[in-house]
Amino acid sequence: MYFKQFYDEKLAQYAYMIACQQTGEAVVIDPMRDIDQYYIMAEKEGFEIVGAFDTHIHADFLSGLREFAEKGVRVYASDEGDKDWKYEWLLNSDYNYQLLKDKGTISIGNITIQALHTPGHTPEHMSYAITDGAAADEPLGMATGDFVFVGDVGRPDLLESAAGQKGAMEPSARTLFKSVEKFKQMPEYLQIWPGHGSGSACGKALGAVPESTVGYELRFNPSIKASDSEDHFVNFILEGQPEPPLYFARMKRDNKKGPNVLGGKLPKPRHIFAEELKNLAGRDDIAVIDTREREEFMSGFLPGSLLSTLNKQFNTVAGSYVREDTPIYLIVDEERVEEAVRDLVRIGLDNIEGYATPLSLHNYVETGGKLDSIETINFEQAEQKMQQDANQVLDVRKASEYQEGHLPGALNHAHTRLLETYESLPREKKLLVHCQMGGRASVATALLNKLGYEVEFINDNVDDYLAKLQANRKEKVQAG
Repeated sequence: MYFKQFYDEKLAQYAYMIACQQTGEAVVIDPMRDIDQYYIMAEKEGFEIVGAFDTHIHADFLSGLREFAEKGVRVYASDEGDKDWKYEWLLNSDYNYQLLKDKGTISIGNITIQALHTPGHTPEHMSYAITDGAAADEPLGMATGDFVFVGDVGRPDLLESAAGQKGAMEPSARTLFKSVEKFKQMPEYLQIWPGHGSGSACGKALGAVPESTVGYELRFNPSIKASDSEDHFVNFILEGQPEPPLYFARMKRDNKKGPNVLGGKLPKPRHIFAEELKNLAGRDDIAVIDTREREEFMSGFLPGSLLSTLNKQFNTVAGSYVREDTPIYLIVDEERVEEAVRDLVRIGLDNIEGYATPLSLHNYVETGGKLDSIETINFEQAEQKMQQDANQVLDVRKASEYQEGHLPGALNHAHTRLLETYESLPREKKLLVHCQMGGRASVATALLNKLGYEVEFINDNVDDYLAKLQANRKEKVQAG
């Protein structure tokens, strides 16, 4: 049996290629939308892709299942769960597909794939147990999707917190508990191949190790250890879940109804130069995404630009700050254009019209173009401003971080939900924006600036400053 794990660092997403080396047939589990990467690997190894599987209707990226179906590949999806969580784009279609029930099996050469209904994260969720018939008659491992991760389990709140299905959170957690109880009965040697790793918003404490075993997770996974009773598990698993990025609801909708088809072709944004940048400055009907580092951005950017540095948070920020179908223009280094385009189409932002390099931005200034800037300060510089009524501190960390400790009088709006909640912020005050270390605050500050707020960016460590405040209070008590 051939086994290949694909990893996307920005979405912390794992996909898998499983192949029978005797017949040369391969399948892909949980493919991303840009499926050319799997064909490149299959060609390199001498395989033919004959099947593609989804574990569930994903919330954090667009599945590549429909792209494979368009190529005539047989696709497999869950037929479990309630009527509201079916693959609508497959039903009664002309695609080559098979809908799977619990314990349904498919053979690919010597390999047997058994679907196991593991609901809780979503009602229809499947895990896939893989048996290498050339070597054994029992499963070697299981692709668990968003059911069991290394060190965590899939969050059961997204149907409510992301997809807006009110009242679904606690029942989903109780369903997940029942799935975990079944997981406990599986052989301890069984390998676990998860759908995500550390950094994904599909759980709250995912590990960075790419695979595990049932036995290891039973001993050391905090969420599974909390399943000593149903109520304990439900309380534990629902507490402290991060706010889901705003684009998650759109991913759920599109993966359910059917993503637009790329047809194997990525968008090809045109290269634009200094003169055309003048026509983009300050426009509300487009999104200019500047991918430079935050320090460069704050010192000078095209008016109306968003900041989304091309790092691990790029997809999350762009997906949360850019509405679908908005024309997108990138400020990006020439050699990273395709990387940025792939990242955007993976979350359904396809309308990428053009890109300019930082050099073009420099030339724009040289030819008379105007830049905006945002003042950057640290907490020491912000101290006096925090005391003034004309200013308001805005903490853009997660609610759970805010509750653990925050600055006096600070408002809390998670940066991934800000486009949904910003209208409740005071327009008449200057917003002093901070997070943990500056990364989230930088992108939030740029968004608020585009939305017309007066802002300053606090680029500093809030834990150090809170510790200083606490030490000062302690000294005053001891002295007084």
